[in-house]
Amino acid sequence: MNQDWEDRVTTAWAAFDTYPEERADEFRALIDKLVAELPDDSPLGPFERACAWDSTGHSDKAVPLYREALALGLTGYKGRRARIQLSSSLRNIGQAEEGVKLLTPELDAPSDELDDAVRAALALCLSSLDRDREGLSLVLGALAPHLPRYQRSMANYARLLVEPED
Repeated sequence: MNQDWEDRVTTAWAAFDTYPEERADEFRALIDKLVAELPDDSPLGPFERACAWDSTGHSDKAVPLYREALALGLTGYKGRRARIQLSSSLRNIGQAEEGVKLLTPELDAPSDELDDAVRAALALCLSSLDRDREGLSLVLGALAPHLPRYQRSMANYARLLVEPED
């Protein structure tokens, strides 16, 4: 879509916190109005609608919309966001294994600012499957580079949670 549309979507999301829970339907209607401006085959429509449902506590309604956005070819940064958010929503509705399958390939994707979010969402899915050591390893590995000290130690501890010592 064009920059004007993107700017209006960004503005709507910037105002999200001004919508109390009892006005969630108004926020979703605002997103629906913006989505109505898109071509029917645009992956941005189902993606934005999924985000609105998800952010207002309805993972069950968001899952099929994320899937639709990805099936329509949502790629790049928003495609990666969709996979992260879809995996989180899948976890919320009791399908954490599918979330793990969706996010695991993202660990090898080109690096960007969403790397830590991938690891955090994947760690939650793993924890839901009683794979806490793997999840903790991911979280510690993501945290280590941000620490003012102990980066190497924490990275090693993260690795050793899932790899036996020699």
